Amino acid sequence: MRLPWFGKSRRADRRTSSNIYHTEIIADVPVPERGEAVRFFSRRLVRPGRLRRFSNRDVRESLLLGFFLVVAATLPLASWMRICAWSSKLRLRRHLRKDFPRYAAAVRAVFGDGVDTEALFKGLLAAVHRRQLLLAAHITGHGWSPEIRLEGLEGLRAALQRGRGAIIWCDQFTAQTVIGKRALHEAGIEAHQVSVNFHGVSDTVFGLRFLNRPLIAVENRFLKGRVIFERGDAYQVTVRMQRMLRENGVVLMTNTTHSGTTFTEVDMGQSGWTQLASTPANFAARGGTALFAMSTFETVPFREYRAVISPELVPAEEPISAATGEMAAKNLELQARYILLKRDRLLEAMKLYPEQMMVWAGAQRFTARSGDTTDADADVSS
Repeated sequence: MRLPWFGKSRRADRRTSSNIYHTEIIADVPVPERGEAVRFFSRRLVRPGRLRRFSNRDVRESLLLGFFLVVAATLPLASWMRICAWSSKLRLRRHLRKDFPRYAAAVRAVFGDGVDTEALFKGLLAAVHRRQLLLAAHITGHGWSPEIRLEGLEGLRAALQRGRGAIIWCDQFTAQTVIGKRALHEAGIEAHQVSVNFHGVSDTVFGLRFLNRPLIAVENRFLKGRVIFERGDAYQVTVRMQRMLRENGVVLMTNTTHSGTTFTEVDMGQSGWTQLASTPANFAARGGTALFAMSTFETVPFREYRAVISPELVPAEEPISAATGEMAAKNLELQARYILLKRDRLLEAMKLYPEQMMVWAGAQRFTARSGDTTDADADVSS
């Protein structure tokens, strides 16, 4: 099973086959009315990664997918939750030894010391397995139809009436990958997903050819199209997104930072820090595109889901001084306000279902824990 990112050790970085980037701070942009600042980063490729052919994770993911396909096709729905609870404990000792300490530090940085981090961690493991069985159920199509409640659709449709399109900035809860897209599709919203070529559960040659394709095929049922974000052709992707938005389209972007050459950092909760992509805020700031946050929760496993589109993110307007204001600086200031609004919505969602959140804020600032280079391609499915 592939666990989401909780922070990377130095040893893991030395053995990584992913691209290595040099990261620089562009600016610390204060937002006076909030009493906070947003740090903007740029990223430059230092060393291209080496694509591995196969990994031990591929074996585990293949066996797990095969097992869940059998479960989804043959066993009653009432047994699915118990099976996922059992399967998530198979490698529990290893996860507690290797992944839990960083997870616990990140959770406490957001919520404080009073939270039961071990219970949340075990809940996350079970939720990740339910997410994989959810995929298997869509593949088999074995008479399974959960109740999906979509909230906030009226605000999205009102924004689309302005004719400038909309960006839905999705959070990485376990149900978002498939159920979030399905909720929009069933409501009549035809959306394009911005994605990366390693989207899925594996970043090896085998994974790209076999393991990731079932997930992408299921997602594509509920999408109008998919835009593959390659760092080498970022300009072409930006042009395609601009065209979609001019045509009043809806673009889904997941809250990851590995796509694009810039990203941001902002404080999170009590003492944590999180990284947010700057691309959605940039489109909203420059082109007036409507920007929304979206979180999808599993309320009753395999039976009921809740997809929530926030009210439109609209930052407080600040007067632009012709004497002192430059367009680039004002654009960053406006982006910073969008970033903080998005952070607020993310924190609210995390408080509702923390055990379903796949990617947590760090207990340290990005610059303090990663130095000059970073492996920026650790994708978690969007």
